[in-house]
Amino acid sequence: DWAAIMPAGGAAARAAQLSEMDVIRHELMTDPKLADLLGAAESARADLNPWQDANLSEMRHRWTHANALPADLVAALSNATSACELVWREAHASSDFPAFQNAFEPLLALIREKADAKAAALDLAPYDALIDGYDPGFACAEIDIIFDDLAGFLPAFLAQVLDKQSGETAPFRPVGPFAVSQQRALSRTLMERVGFDFNHGRLDESHHPFCGGVAEDVRITTRYDESNFTSSLMAVLHETGHALYERGLPTEWRTQPVGDSRSMSLHESQSLLMEMQVCRGAEFIGFAAPLMRDFFAANESEADVAFAPNNLHRLAIHVAPGFIRVDADEVTYPAHIMLRYRLEKAMIA
Repeated sequence: DWAAIMPAGGAAARAAQLSEMDVIRHELMTDPKLADLLGAAESARADLNPWQDANLSEMRHRWTHANALPADLVAALSNATSACELVWREAHASSDFPAFQNAFEPLLALIREKADAKAAALDLAPYDALIDGYDPGFACAEIDIIFDDLAGFLPAFLAQVLDKQSGETAPFRPVGPFAVSQQRALSRTLMERVGFDFNHGRLDESHHPFCGGVAEDVRITTRYDESNFTSSLMAVLHETGHALYERGLPTEWRTQPVGDSRSMSLHESQSLLMEMQVCRGAEFIGFAAPLMRDFFAANESEADVAFAPNNLHRLAIHVAPGFIRVDADEVTYPAHIMLRYRLEKAMIA
C-alpha cells in the first residue's frame, strides 16, 4: 500500500505508523524476559530436532541484532528511511540528485551509527555487521574473493561479446506504443504460466519493481514504459522469481524465523534464475512469442519480423552496457551489483 496506492498526502501519517511499529517490535525483541527464555531453550538444546535447533539459532541471531540498537536509533532510522524514499520518488523522476542527497545524508549518518553499534555487539567490522543482518555468516572477506575474480574476468569477456555482436545484424526491437493495460495483461498471463498464484498475490504499479508480503499474500509491483514492454515484463518475471521462493517456504514453519527466506543472496538467486536463465531462454521465448505477438503486433509484417521467436530471443540475450540495473543483461548485471557493493563498502567501512 505504501508503495503502490497510498495517496501522497498520507505519507507523513504512514511514516509515523511504521516508525511506531518498528519501535514496538524492538521493545518486544529487547524485553529481558525474552533473553531468559532463549537461555532456557538453549540449555535444553539436546532435546531439539534439527529444525527446532536451527530455529533457535535464528532466534538468537535476531535477538543479538535487535539488542545491539537503542530504541531511539530504531525510531530515527525508520523515520529517515521513509522520508528519504519519498524524496527519492520525486527526485528520481526529475533526475534531481541534490534533492535526494539532502535526504540521504542524514539517513547515511544513522546507518553508520547502526553499523557501529552492531559492530560492537557482534565483534565485526561495521559493514560486515550490516551484511550479517541480510546474509548471516557472510562477510567482505568472502565477497571480495568472488567479486575480485569476476571483475578480473568480466571486462575482457564483455569486450569479446560486444565485438561478436558488432559483426551480426542487430535484433529488431518492436515499436510501440504498448498500452499499459496490454502490458499488465501479458504480465499476469506469463506470471500464471510460470506458477504465480493470484489467489495468494497481486500485481500492482509503483515507482520501482519489488516483491514483498508473506507466503499467503505476496505482492509484486512494476513500472511500465509504453515505448518498451520488455523492460516491465522482465522486471515482473524477476519479481515473480522472488514470489515463488516465498510461496515455496515450509508451511509448517511459516510463523517462525527458520521458516523465513534464508538470505538476500538466496532470494536474488531465485529471481535472477527466473529472469535470466528461464525467461530469457530460447524455449521460454518460443512459448511466449505468440502471446507477445497477439498482444502487441500492429500488423502481420511486424508479427513476422519483430515478434518472431528467434528475433525476440536475440533481443532478450542482447548485451548492451547501461546505467539502469533492472534493464541490465545477463553479462553486465553483475557489474551493477559489484559497483553498488563497492560504493556501500566505501560509505560504511
